[in-house]
Amino acid sequence: MDNDRLLMFVNGQAMSEGSIAVGLRSAQMLGPAKTSNNYNFYSFRDEFPGLKYTLFNGYSILGELYAVTYATLHEDLLPLEPPELELGVIKLSDGKGCLAMIIRDGLENSRGVRDISGEGGWRSYLKSKL
Repeated sequence: MDNDRLLMFVNGQAMSEGSIAVGLRSAQMLGPAKTSNNYNFYSFRDEFPGLKYTLFNGYSILGELYAVTYATLHEDLLPLEPPELELGVIKLSDGKGCLAMIIRDGLENSRGVRDISGEGGWRSYLKSKL
């Protein structure tokens, strides 16, 4: 990976074939990835998901890992992300840290938000609703 590239984990609409995947069109997909088992996962109005760190009773969430430039992150992806999420650092199942969109503090308790941690990932959750 080039020195000017960052690792970015996505787990919702920015994943391949998602509604904002266009924000990663110039990024290099590295493949599927999972978080460590320290996260809860929430659906916001069934429109997009969000990760929240937890010390206890967390889950490993499936997503995709990308190598992105600062420009791609700043100009292409972040403007497409919902305001309920912010850029943060998470831990992957292999112990490495990387960037990801996480839930802003306290918003997991908002109206229209449902805990979907047990589903394991956004695509699994959407399939379960069919």
